[in-house]
Parts: sequence; C-alpha cells; structure tokens
Amino acid sequence: MGKTALIVIDMINTYDHEDAELLLPSAESVVPVVTGLLKRARDNGVPVIYVNDNFGEWRSHHGELLDQALSGPHAHLVEPLRPDDSSLFVVKARHSIFFETPLSYLLRQQGIDKLVLCGQVTEQCVLYSSLDAHIRHFDVVVPRDAVAHIHADLADAALRMMERNMGARVCDSGELWP
Repeated sequence: MGKTALIVIDMINTYDHEDAELLLPSAESVVPVVTGLLKRARDNGVPVIYVNDNFGEWRSHHGELLDQALSGPHAHLVEPLRPDDSSLFVVKARHSIFFETPLSYLLRQQGIDKLVLCGQVTEQCVLYSSLDAHIRHFDVVVPRDAVAHIHADLADAALRMMERNMGARVCDSGELWP
C-alpha cells in the first residue's frame, strides 16, 4: 500500500507578477488553512513537498526563492508556510508540478501514490498539476479551502473538472488528518 504526500504549489511567492493583485485576497484566506494542513501533515508523518515556480530565475535554488519572498512586501504570506528541515523542494518552470521536473521519479522512489494538492492558482497550476497527476496514475485530493484563485468562477469550474474528469477527491481541509 502506498502513502500520501502533501504538495504545496507556488506558495513561496513574491506576488510581483501579472494578476497578483487579483490573487492576493484569495491567497490571504488560504495561508492559515495551508498552515494548518502543514502542521497536521507533519504531525502525522506525511511527507511535505514544495513545488514552486522559479519565476524565470534559472540560477536560483529554493533557499534563494524563499529569501527573496521573505524580503518582499508580502512576507507575511510566506513566513507561516516556510519549509522545515524535513520538507522536500522541487523547482518548476511552468504550470504543472510535473512538467520538466523530477517530481514523478521522486514520488515513486518514496512509494507515494496519493497527492494532496494545495496552493495556487486553482484554475491554473493546481488544475494542470491535477491532470498530470491523474494521467500518471496518482490519486489526487484537493482541499477546496486550501487553494487560492485569481477568478472565483474559473476556480469553481476547475474544481468541478478535477473531481468529475480526473477523479480527484475535492473536500474541505478539515477532513484531512483531523
């Protein structure tokens, strides 16, 4: 029997990009939820893997991305989500957590077959990552209150697509590791 990992998508962020102003209110609301998920996952021995955009900084690594986000005007959104020493970190270049990353290999090496996806953006990176997880035969769970969006209507549609078309379990975060 496999195991579950919590995947935190693109939450190490400076919010210095197109659509950031539209994203910020939703991000503000999910940070406490994701913080709670991180604590419960860690308390239950669930591996935590951050998969984060490199924002076009090809020489950067996760420490630099974290330092840059923590030194920016929205550090209060990043500080509570800071990776701990047991967290794994994968840098991505595009929307999906799998596109041109070693994540699939890492998950298989760890015996992980179920992914809990949280983070941002629901109608973009979370949606595409859910599809890519599905076609790789991972079980997917998406806590609706732990994903941030730019456009609420598109996020709602994306969650319905993940559930209906990809077999994802869409739930409230409180149902996970109570």
